[in-house]
Amino acid sequence: MFTQRFRQLAPYVPGEQPRDRQYLKLNTNECPYPPAPKIAELLCRFDPSRLRLYPDPTMLGLREAIAARLGLTPEQVFTGNGSDEVLSFCFYAFFGADLGTLRFPTFTYSFYPVYCDFYDIPYEKVPLTEAFEVDLDALRGPGAAASGIIFANPNAPTGHFLPPARIAEMLNRFRSDRVVVVDEAYVDFGGESVLPLLDAHPNLLIVRTLSKSLALAGLRIGYALGHPALVEALFAVKDGFNSYPLDTLSQEIGTLALGEEVYYTGVAQRIMATRTRFAAALEELGWQVLPSRANFVFARRPGIPGRTVYEALKTEGILVRHFNPPEIADFVRITIGTDPQMDRLLATVARLWP
Repeated sequence: MFTQRFRQLAPYVPGEQPRDRQYLKLNTNECPYPPAPKIAELLCRFDPSRLRLYPDPTMLGLREAIAARLGLTPEQVFTGNGSDEVLSFCFYAFFGADLGTLRFPTFTYSFYPVYCDFYDIPYEKVPLTEAFEVDLDALRGPGAAASGIIFANPNAPTGHFLPPARIAEMLNRFRSDRVVVVDEAYVDFGGESVLPLLDAHPNLLIVRTLSKSLALAGLRIGYALGHPALVEALFAVKDGFNSYPLDTLSQEIGTLALGEEVYYTGVAQRIMATRTRFAAALEELGWQVLPSRANFVFARRPGIPGRTVYEALKTEGILVRHFNPPEIADFVRITIGTDPQMDRLLATVARLWP
């Protein structure tokens, strides 16, 4: 009944969403603050009769808003149903066995190998450094063998950030006929975008999301930035799969949210301030906390398995994310919430592991 490729599929496992009790959810990197107030106003005045009509398949209004905010043209912008769908289209369009082996860090967004298996793309996982940093030199490797490169910056789940100048050096040394995707899902939390590199590198593609810093995870809006030829390829993939990936409400709310820069900059600054305070307090309690430019931290308490930390906190009604690979099994990833939420976690940690 089922195909061989389906029987071999190992799906991505998202952060758990249990319903057995009320939890403090610090496991899925959601924004702890609500979307901009004007979004509620839009929902109140929205005419539901419009839902009988199909949405704009080109998503032009949203693409124009993104382009205006970032100093690009709409032809340099692709939008999709969350960055996961956008990434999926990237894997389909730009990576494949006919071009070589795709490279990405051993520990990065865990959807990357899932897409490779889904599309039968050969890949190579490149180890992080001893400091759990992305190794660009190793990632570039012998260029003739690579169908492309993809990595998150800041990286997930480590939070490590690579400055654009170092990425530019790698691009200058990598073959220009292979695509390099930089996944900037967390760039608004203290990172720096590689956006200024687009003109000099037509093979560079940037993928972003409105789920994190714009507090719209429930809508699923993602986008890609790059040379018009790359964007055109993504539209071809989209139209070969689903002509209407973004609904009318998502397009309008996303367009509005992109204009609320002052509000969302304030939200990001609050999260960064909480991250700095929380990381320092956790270190005072004897934890190792990796440097982070994301809305989470990757931390461990020496001598205590990460699984033990995860299970103990879950019993206390607090969810964090644990990953099983041995090299990072002692760590847990902790989403940055509000100050009161992080204070609750700190008090719990101090009580459980004094």
